[in-house]
Amino acid sequence: MQVEERVKFIEHKGEKILFIDMSNLLEKEMLEIIDYAKKIIRSQPENSLLTLTDVTHSRYNVEVVNAMQEYTKGNKPYVKKAAVLGVNPIKRIIFNKIMEFSKRDLVAFDTIEKAKDWLVEK
Repeated sequence: MQVEERVKFIEHKGEKILFIDMSNLLEKEMLEIIDYAKKIIRSQPENSLLTLTDVTHSRYNVEVVNAMQEYTKGNKPYVKKAAVLGVNPIKRIIFNKIMEFSKRDLVAFDTIEKAKDWLVEK
């Protein structure tokens, strides 16, 4: 797995979006992506980022959930809007817990196109 291929800027309607692809990953790989994405996000100007994270078919354990909570909370100053893909009913419980802990408004979407459109709308 190349983390650089899973955390990269994409463009949609002339706007830059940081795409964080955590789909189909095991717990150890999730932690690697979190560490790498954290460095990218926290090197950006405050309140400047649009982020799109795909957690479709990814695996979670307590360590990953704790890391996600800290990661999401620490990213708050840098992220203007955040969208998430792949939040199924079981992951919804974890998703809500992460939002509550981080005091962030993350919006879950069913399709990447809807998520990208929402991120770039004014």
